[in-house]
This record gives sequence, structure tokens and C-alpha cells, in this order.
Amino acid sequence: MKRQKVGLRERKKIKTRAAIQQNAIRLFREQGYQATTVEQIAEAAEISPSTFFRYFATKEAVVLEDDYDPFLIETYRKQPPELSPIQALRNAVREGYSLIPAEERSGIWERVSMAMSIPELRAAVIQQITRTGEMVADIIAERLGCSPGELKIRVLAGAFLGVVISTQMYYIEHPEREFIDILDEALALLEAGFQQ
Repeated sequence: MKRQKVGLRERKKIKTRAAIQQNAIRLFREQGYQATTVEQIAEAAEISPSTFFRYFATKEAVVLEDDYDPFLIETYRKQPPELSPIQALRNAVREGYSLIPAEERSGIWERVSMAMSIPELRAAVIQQITRTGEMVADIIAERLGCSPGELKIRVLAGAFLGVVISTQMYYIEHPEREFIDILDEALALLEAGFQQ
């Protein structure tokens, strides 16, 4: 699957968003998350504070948000119908991950590491996990032709998110391995019901 071509206006938006995130992460590293203001981030990114808020609703969002959920949704929906929900998630995650340019991956991991280590971000992480869980439940329910509110769907979506979070924490401690390989291994464990 290829990324669709984007127009000049959209490319400018993507570049501005990336510049905001890169400058924010650099400032957080240099002077600390709490000590860094939106105004400082905007100045470093050569934009106004009001422009900052057009791209990110809060300072926390600079660390927590990315544009990759649509890749997961799209690749999940394209999986063959005979695959189980977990098999489809495994394939979709691997395919979606391959769509992320290699140069962007290190920035993602720096943000994930920051989100896990900065106390002020932890509450926002929980809110983000809740939203992502709803998204995952929706696509699983769509695949199975049932309601996302059903217990089995919520449990499966929660299990998937638990695997992703555990894998992220493991990867931060073991950066010598490829994240996608760890995640695939962890999803295989989930799929097998953790049986030896």
C-alpha cells in the first residue's frame, strides 16, 4: 500500500506540525517539560502561539499525538476476512508501521519515552489510551459485525492496547531490537492465549 500524494498546502501543514513537535521535544529535553511554555515552542518553530493551537490543542498533545491511527484503520480494514481479529491486527500493525518513514520512527520513540517518563503527561496518556481503545473496538466490531460495546470486543481491544503499551515499555528498555518485531511477538503470544 502506498501513501497517497498530498498537495502543497497539505505538505506545508505536515512540515509545520513536524517543526512544532521537533522544537517542542528539543526544548523539553533541554529545559524540562514543565519549564517549557507554548510561547517558547512557537518561537522556536517560527510560528505564533495561535498557530500552535491550530495544530495542537494543548502542550501535552505535542508529545502524545501523531497522524498514524488512520494507517492502522485502513490497513486493518484491508485484511482478508478469514483472518481472526488478532491476526488482522498483527498484519495491520506491521503494514501500518512500514508506512512510517524510517526517519520519523526515532521521533516517535522519543515522544513515547517522554510520555512514559514525565508525570504531568501520564493522565493525558490514559485519556489517549481510552480514545485509542474506542477506535480499536470500533474497527474490530465492524469486522465481526457486532457492537463495539460488547464485552468480548472491549476485552479484545483492551488486550491489544495492553500488548502495545507493554511492548513500548519493553522496547524502551531494549532499543537494540526492532519495535515491530517485539510487537509481533507479543501479539503472537496474545493470539496463542499465552500457552507454552
